Amino acid sequence: MSKQITTLTFFKYPSFKQKLWAFGMMQFAHRPLKKVKGLQFYKLLGSGKENFDPKPDWSVYGLLQVWDNEEVARDFFDNSKLYKRYQNYSEQQLTFYMKSIKAHGQWSKQNPFEPSDSLDENNSYISVITRATIKISMLKKFWDYVPTSQLDLVDNPNLLFTAGVGERPVTQMATFSLWNDARALKKFAYRSQNHRHAVQQTQALQWYKEEMFTRFQPYKIIGSWPNFEIPRDLQVQKL
Repeated sequence: MSKQITTLTFFKYPSFKQKLWAFGMMQFAHRPLKKVKGLQFYKLLGSGKENFDPKPDWSVYGLLQVWDNEEVARDFFDNSKLYKRYQNYSEQQLTFYMKSIKAHGQWSKQNPFEPSDSLDENNSYISVITRATIKISMLKKFWDYVPTSQLDLVDNPNLLFTAGVGERPVTQMATFSLWNDARALKKFAYRSQNHRHAVQQTQALQWYKEEMFTRFQPYKIIGSWPNFEIPRDLQVQKL
């Protein structure tokens, strides 16, 4: 029975010195992360401008982590010297705690996400990570189509948070989104003409070398972020 959880943390770095540090940690954080107890899988992520844009946003970075259980995750966030450094250099942090519902595909030739056995039937929120490595020969066609595929996300009242992230600019991209409920997500995925056409294009043109689609149940969000209000029932209640 899996107690695995996934966390996704966003960091905001406003000054040039902070941005330079964050960029360096895309290389230098690997060694300490590989030694973290209970950490099964991780990815250091950059961010694109305006959510899903090939141009990097040097002020925002992400850290995706898959844990044995929540206890080891809490120990990292509370006691890790590495995470303390991230906190000290960044102005804001926002961490999503999530349990995997279903994952399809591969990320770096593996599927690290195990379906949780402790999902809450009363929790309607759903979060999604869609990740892909784009074929070099398809880069122009892919990025030319991105603005059209994202049209139905603009001002969508059921989309609470979204960010475009990636391991490498342009070629290895991912999107993270938080939704009110599964029905809203399904409506976007299957009824949105622009998104549906994007899926059809993906299948017809074989844009990707590797892809993964993962759904999660977010159960806790800690921190703060510009223009994002954490839903009351996902806030951590202070004693």
